[in-house]
Amino acid sequence: MDNLDRKILKALQSNSRASLQEIGNAVGLSSSPCWERIRKLEQAGVIEGYTVRLNAEALGLTDTVLVQITLDSHSDNTLEKFGETLAAIPEVVEAYLVSGDYDYLLRVAVKDTRDYERLLREQLYKIKGIRHSKSSFVLRTLKKADLPI
Repeated sequence: MDNLDRKILKALQSNSRASLQEIGNAVGLSSSPCWERIRKLEQAGVIEGYTVRLNAEALGLTDTVLVQITLDSHSDNTLEKFGETLAAIPEVVEAYLVSGDYDYLLRVAVKDTRDYERLLREQLYKIKGIRHSKSSFVLRTLKKADLPI
């Protein structure tokens, strides 16, 4: 991957709906070589896909909660089942297996504290094998950025 590829990636992160001509103009290439580079980046797995960024507040999801979870067991089966359960909960928008005092860090999007309470009662507290959890409401997002290129 060279400097032109990095410029293409930066242009795509800025606006993945940009035309090949717009991306090419931004990086100094014509459409055809620009398309070839994008295709190679896709084939190499550097570009995983194209998505839309949604505004959580505009969708009524005004609160973000970071949830730290410790499990009773760390067997492969337990970890797999826990991951499958989390995948089925739409409010869990990110989940990480982490090192440190807790096993998992979740990012949860909810309408408000009552909605989070509902999520805890109806879904998270029903997951077998959770030993301990700790929740922190995000007061303000200080930085939200694309990957560095």
